[in-house]
Amino acid sequence: MKMLKLSFILVFVFCISSAFAQNPDAIVGKWYNTEKDAQVEISKEGNKYSGKIIWLADPTENGKPKLDKNNNDKSKRDRPIMGMKLLNGFEYKDGTWENGTIYDPKNGKTYSCIIKKKNDQTLEVRGYIGISLVGRTVEWTKVE
Repeated sequence: MKMLKLSFILVFVFCISSAFAQNPDAIVGKWYNTEKDAQVEISKEGNKYSGKIIWLADPTENGKPKLDKNNNDKSKRDRPIMGMKLLNGFEYKDGTWENGTIYDPKNGKTYSCIIKKKNDQTLEVRGYIGISLVGRTVEWTKVE
């Protein structure tokens, strides 16, 4: 009888944990950055996730498309920010999208990055150098 109870409890716990398991494609879609001055569209490429800028509140500067003028690589400073891929190589693992990078066109730097879903409308995007304890977390919101 004890074995039957234990089996029932294990099956129940497994079913509950499966019901709360995150959908790996849950980040696919359009998201506003923290300042809401850009939209990033996250898509799946094979088994990895990436994201590109699809909208800017202010897409031009002096009547021309905004360029990646802060890029550390001088050869990339004349590429437009609109359409730029800034999330690369994310893999889903246990409710987290990790092993990816995020590029910040405001300072021209690339960071290691982890993405988590806070809820259906909010992503927590953490960029860091070295270990994830040293970094910054921002929230992105789902575009309706």
